[in-house]
Amino acid sequence: MIASRTGPIRVLEYQFMVYLRVWKSNVAGSVLRPLLYVLGMGLGVGSLVDDGPRGGQLLADLTYFQFFAPAIIATTAMQILTNDSLWPIRGGFVWHGTFHSQTTAPITPGEVVSGLLMWHLAKGLLSAGGVALVLVFFDSTRGWGLLPAIGFGALAGVAYSAPLVAWSASRKNDLAYPNVLRFVIVPMFLFSGAFYPITELPGWLQFIARLTPIWHGVELCRGALHDTLTVSSTSAHVGFLLVWVTVGWFAAQRVFTKKLSL
Repeated sequence: MIASRTGPIRVLEYQFMVYLRVWKSNVAGSVLRPLLYVLGMGLGVGSLVDDGPRGGQLLADLTYFQFFAPAIIATTAMQILTNDSLWPIRGGFVWHGTFHSQTTAPITPGEVVSGLLMWHLAKGLLSAGGVALVLVFFDSTRGWGLLPAIGFGALAGVAYSAPLVAWSASRKNDLAYPNVLRFVIVPMFLFSGAFYPITELPGWLQFIARLTPIWHGVELCRGALHDTLTVSSTSAHVGFLLVWVTVGWFAAQRVFTKKLSL
C-alpha cells in the first residue's frame, strides 16, 4: 500500500531532479519564445489588423494583441509538452532505460505513467506561467484572469501529452516522430484560433478545429483573461480536455504495462 501511494510521487521527484539540471534553458523557452510571438505578432501584425476596417468587428471589440496574447499560454504548453512526449519517452524505454529501472523498485508501470503525467502537468503550469509572466508587463493583458488561464493552458498541454505518451511508447522506432510535429501539431497550432477567429475558416475546417484540444485551450485562456467564460462554456471546454487526458492515461497505462512487463 505504501508503494502504491508513493510510486507516482517518486517518479515525479525523479523528473523534477532531472529538470533542475536543465531548468535555465526550459525557462528561457517558456519566456523568450512567447515574448517574441507577442512582440512580433501581437504588436507587429496587430497594428495592421487594428487599423483595418473590420478589426474590431472580427475580434469582438478586442485589439489584436488582446485577442492573440492569451492564446499563447495554451499553445506554448502544447508545444513544450508535445516535445516531452516524443523522444524523451523513447529515451525512457531504449536509450536510457529509465522506465525499466524504475519498475525494478516497488513501482508499477501504471505508477510510472501517473508520475510522468503529473510531471507533465507541473511542467505545463511552469510553461504557461512563463507566458503569463510576460503578459503581466502589458496593460491590456494584465489581470487576475491570468491565474486560471495558467491552469487551462497546462490542461490543454496534458490533453496532448497523455495520448502522445501512449503512442510514442508503442512505436518500434522514432522515425514517425518528426511527422507528428510537421503534419499534426503545426497544423493544429495554425488552425487553433490563436491567430484569427476560426469562423474565418471554411465550415468543414471549423468543425475539425473544434475537435482539437488546442482550440478548447485557447478559448479557455482567452475567455479567462477577458472574463467572457460562462459556466456552460467552461464546463464543455474543460470536459473535452479531460476526455483526452483520461483516454490518453488509460492507453499509456496499457502500453507501459505491456512493454515493461516483458
